[in-house]
Parts: sequence; structure tokens; C-alpha cells
Amino acid sequence: MGKGDGEMQAARRAMVQEIADEVRATRKHLGKDALDPRVMAAMGKVARHAFVPQVNWSNAYENRPQPIGHGQTISQPYMVAVMSDLAAVAPADRVLEIGTGCGYQSAVLAELAARVFTIEVVPELANQAAERLRGLGYDNIDVRIGDGALGWPEHAPFDAIVVTAAAWHRVPPALIEQLAPGGRLVVPVDRSKAAARYPFTAQRQDLLLVSKDARGKVSERSVLPVAFVPLVEGGTG
Repeated sequence: MGKGDGEMQAARRAMVQEIADEVRATRKHLGKDALDPRVMAAMGKVARHAFVPQVNWSNAYENRPQPIGHGQTISQPYMVAVMSDLAAVAPADRVLEIGTGCGYQSAVLAELAARVFTIEVVPELANQAAERLRGLGYDNIDVRIGDGALGWPEHAPFDAIVVTAAAWHRVPPALIEQLAPGGRLVVPVDRSKAAARYPFTAQRQDLLLVSKDARGKVSERSVLPVAFVPLVEGGTG
């Protein structure tokens, strides 16, 4: 039997507090002691348990990633919050997400942005996420099956792009091209010598913040070491 609504809300509040504590502990990497209040409010609003199998509801708000099938994971809440904060999403923004997974990060971004376009290479996950997000009332999210490294040119440019899987050795050029002037792209990049293998903790991955100024000049900075599933490139376009 799953937890009651009151227990879920309490677990969600505890999760948000854990995120705040971890942000303070990693302030040297992040350059700040606290995340944007809008991001923290979104983390406290989105029902994370709705994105995992019911048998895992008792663990849904633990501050760690969890498997969702097909070799993919629902990201650690702290990481979802940090990536959303780095993307600096404004209420009128259009956001591209690469790696829909179960749709949890999509929902958090949808709380912050005007519209979210999200791409998933695994058809089963994309279809499940689309149905789940519709059922939860998110009518500002468009889900597409395809190769996320190619972006979604029909809807570009994007004010922010969030990639929830590790690109191999470089940021996909199409994503930089589809980033609007003044936009921010948050992406893990795997610089390891060998291809990624589960649980990915042995990989050398860095979370990058790529910024494009008003003139189109691109710059990047490494934020902190991370461990993500690999970005699948060359899938269905």
C-alpha cells in the first residue's frame, strides 16, 4: 500500500530540505549558498512519486537517482534542482530538454517555463512520459521520440536547453546552434577514455554550463563532477 497524501507531502518537504543542505555543502562548485526560490518551489510542488513505479513510492523522495527501466534513471533530486537553477528559466521561456526519461525533470521545467519541448530516444519511455504528464495536467509540454543530439530545429531557438544524459567528449553542435542569444545550455559531458558502463561512477563526467551572449559568442564553465547515463546518439530522428 502506498503512502497517504500527507506522508508524501512531508517526504517532499524533507527532500527539499536535503537539497538545500547539499547545495550549501557544494557551494564551492555552485558559487552560491542557495538555489533560485522558484526552482525550490517547483521541487516542492512536483509529485516525484508519480514518476516512479508504485512499488517504489516509499523511496520516491530519497535524494538519489533510481532506475526507471530501459537502462535509464530518474535523476537525483539535488541534480534536477541544480540543473534547473543553472538553466535560469524565466516564466516566458521556451525550454528544450534532452532525455525525457520518466518526465520528472520535464515537469519541474514546466513549472518554471512557458513551454517545454522534450525528446526521448526510447519510444516506450517517451510514450509513458507523455501519457503521465498529460494525466498530471501539464499541457505546456511537447514530447517527441528521436535523437536528442539533433535537437528540435522546428521549434528553435530555445532560451534554455537541459540535457539529462552525458554527451561523449563534446557538447552536441546542434544544441549550441539551437540555443538562443542570451541562452544557457546545461549538459553533462563524459571525458573518459572508455565508454560509460553502469553505474557510471567510474566515468570522468563534468556538468557544463554553456552560455551564448547577445552577439552569439559561446562560453562554457565546468560546474561540478557528475554521474549520468550516456546520451544515446544516432537514434530515431
